[in-house]
Amino acid sequence: MGIAADIIIIIVAGLLGALVAHRLKQPLMLGYILAGVLVGPFTGGVSVGDAHDIEKLAEIGVALLLFALGLEFSLKELRPVRMIALVGTPIQILLTLGFGFLIGRWFGWDWIPSLWLGGVVSFSSTMVILKTLMNQGVMGTLSSRVMIGILIVQDLAVVPMMIMLPQLSNPASGLPTLGFAAIKSAVFLAVMLLLGTKLLPKLLAIIARWDSRELFLLSITAIGLGIGYATYLAGLSFAFGAFVAGIVLSESDYGHQALSDIIPLRDLFGLLFFTSVGMLLNPVFFMANWLEVLTLVLLVALGKGFIMGVLARSFGYGNVIPLATGLGMFQIGEFSFLLAQEGYGIGALSLDQYSLILAATIISMFMTPVVSGLTAPLYALRQRFGSNDTLEAINLPVEELKDHIVVVGGGRVGQHVARVLRQIEVPFVIVEVNHRRFEECKRERFPAIFGDASQNIVLEAARIHNAQQLLITAPAVISAQTIVRHVRQFHPDLNIVVRADGEDQMRSLYDDGVYMVILPELEAGLEIARQALLHLKMPIPVIQRYTDAIRRELYHPLSEGRDDHQEIRQLRRAGDLLELSWERLSSDNSMVGKSLRELEIRQRTGVSIVGVIRQGEFLPNPEADFRFAEGDLIATIGNTAQRQAFNAAMMKKSIPAA
Repeated sequence: MGIAADIIIIIVAGLLGALVAHRLKQPLMLGYILAGVLVGPFTGGVSVGDAHDIEKLAEIGVALLLFALGLEFSLKELRPVRMIALVGTPIQILLTLGFGFLIGRWFGWDWIPSLWLGGVVSFSSTMVILKTLMNQGVMGTLSSRVMIGILIVQDLAVVPMMIMLPQLSNPASGLPTLGFAAIKSAVFLAVMLLLGTKLLPKLLAIIARWDSRELFLLSITAIGLGIGYATYLAGLSFAFGAFVAGIVLSESDYGHQALSDIIPLRDLFGLLFFTSVGMLLNPVFFMANWLEVLTLVLLVALGKGFIMGVLARSFGYGNVIPLATGLGMFQIGEFSFLLAQEGYGIGALSLDQYSLILAATIISMFMTPVVSGLTAPLYALRQRFGSNDTLEAINLPVEELKDHIVVVGGGRVGQHVARVLRQIEVPFVIVEVNHRRFEECKRERFPAIFGDASQNIVLEAARIHNAQQLLITAPAVISAQTIVRHVRQFHPDLNIVVRADGEDQMRSLYDDGVYMVILPELEAGLEIARQALLHLKMPIPVIQRYTDAIRRELYHPLSEGRDDHQEIRQLRRAGDLLELSWERLSSDNSMVGKSLRELEIRQRTGVSIVGVIRQGEFLPNPEADFRFAEGDLIATIGNTAQRQAFNAAMMKKSIPAA
């Protein structure tokens, strides 16, 4: 059966490895790697016939992962980390390259293989880190955005690294090649961003109109892999091209559907990738050289983790971020396989050096979920016995924050909320991770804290344990879900209101225990409709009933089955039976000039008059001798039958005297 038999063996072995990993409460990818070791060419027994072909298929897994990442990717979300990504990553690569060079020299290698070792260890694993972040549920946090920003620039640097290292013997001839590669990268990005944003969304719109789910899946897969292959033919990275294709499609109206359709395919090919990584490990070589392999892993993990942590700290990131970055990015990446193979192919690395690098890379990948999982307990230990990090905060009250509202997100929506709260003198504090928006809050003199609301220390600074409500106005739903799950874990009774962009996100947030989810597009549409109806002279009570009905129809069913909404449902039924209505009295209304006592409204109709607005002043619970006047806006309470009786008896026109 050839490669078909190999794929069957890998899938079955991957399933068994995943079951073991799940049973041990470990990430599934660790089970995949172990399965790859067992069915690899070095262990005997049931094994794949051609590991090289599986490696080629595994490249599709890397491309699909980065394609899916591109679909979730937002340049706006990476703005807070652009400095460390664009400036810090080249510094990190150079520092790690130098550190790896020193390790090679310490092992007794010549300077050329030592330099290749430095180049290999300077890259982290995009595939492993993303899977780890997803499994830990921390995608969308500032820590994850810092790591993703660094990974993107690292992936971009693979191509020039593969050009430069083989040219060490003749640097002058390598510079033109490197310059040409840079020009090709710039041209590719320009073409994709200019033409792709216009052509690809239109193509998907046409395909979507044909209403074929199968054809839509085939189209997005062909776009992702096809653009990646075109990038490869241009001399750039196959996976990087797929990532750029995902970014382009994420800006279209079909990005969310494309992501949901591609995820199963991504996970299946991801299995092939991690299994192929395990197949590269030669247990015989590892057993014969285990001390040297573990020494290399330990040196790289400590040195590279330290460089990553110091880099994050030096670019102004505090709290848990340096620790999370160091523990998450210490490993050697999948693109290092390509570098090591290139070095072995041209004779820069010997067979033993190549095998040592492969073994260290695989083991460091295998360690990543476990080591990264130590971030939270180590940070908690540091907070307990060490000094707490200081947070930048402005305009906080001198007294203890209590019974206040925590507003996560200091953008336009958050600032509008803050202005309303300030006008009605409700205490609040804004938490914002974007420094530009934090400066805007500072100019508005809002009480604000600069930090990531998914981190404990930031929430503690906002006195979340004393708050009466949490409002999440930031548009990124992944970040909102991370904050919600974290807050619900420690403060399950806190009232949480979240902004969302669609019904799917709304359902997910309600499942996480949110009290209310707001759809900005719906509210904007209702307000536009309300203004249109006001212009058409429709009565305000009628407009209010229509808009309330639409809100109940959309918002309410999503929480219908939840036990904690029993009281809300009861209140809604009561509201349907006993509804507040507003009616305006015209000059010829029969109630004008008469008192409540004379009209006997409650006795005749069952409706109660609970308030009157006259010339802009609200008069609650008018007395029996209160006389109605032209232009009064009266508030009535009653059920449907009572309101109908009131309209028939009281809202009729008066008969003029003969």
